[in-house]
Amino acid sequence: MAYLEEDWLELSTADGHIIRVAKSAHPRARRLRLTVTPKGARVSYPRGTHPAQVSAFLRSHVDWLERKLDELNLITRPLPALRVGHPTTLPLRGETVELDWAEGPYPRVEAQDGGLTLVIPRPHTRALPVARGLLASHFEAQMRRDVSRWLALYVPQLGLAPTALRIRPMKSLWGSLDTRDRINLDLALALAPPAALRYVLVHELCHLKVRNHAPRFWALVGSLLPEWRAQRDWLRQNGAMLKAELDRLVADVAD
Repeated sequence: MAYLEEDWLELSTADGHIIRVAKSAHPRARRLRLTVTPKGARVSYPRGTHPAQVSAFLRSHVDWLERKLDELNLITRPLPALRVGHPTTLPLRGETVELDWAEGPYPRVEAQDGGLTLVIPRPHTRALPVARGLLASHFEAQMRRDVSRWLALYVPQLGLAPTALRIRPMKSLWGSLDTRDRINLDLALALAPPAALRYVLVHELCHLKVRNHAPRFWALVGSLLPEWRAQRDWLRQNGAMLKAELDRLVADVAD
């Protein structure tokens, strides 16, 4: 499935910032058009426009786009690298929490109110990859606990169930449903408020019945989750930040 209703393009600026632009073909569009609102940047274009034309159009306007987004504080700033032994903060379940480090006999994540502690044995020549793997596993486990609870609620209402659930970093999507009815969810949703994760899950579950984004699909989503629009808008506004945070925390961890 597409990224909810849309696809996205990512642009890198000269300063190392990442700009995410929603792209959509419009049946009445006569030319490429770039707009910026508090919800982010969007490029629309006539149906049949070659993707290379869209990319070239965006690159030619990157300076203007960066300036406009900067005015609205929508530029994704480069994040500090994850460094062994150096405390930092991270978003987790929609809250900002502390990430600390400690030594111990075996690698593990200790969760406590207000934060996480990465316990790494010393000396350890691969401390950073181990830390990234621990974080990825911790995020996935939390998501699976949430999702299993919600599946027990929504599957009986739908009368359909996914055949499998896979959680992994996803470059542009938040979720997808494949042809074998397997749901994929972006690991970055562990950093979002649980309500946003719930929305993406419901979105993909509803695709078990309706494989497109027709009005019937959105009516089904609304019947299960009346506040879905607020969660979709939250993801549109904060999605680039979440994906950048996940990348700095678990980069290079195998799916």
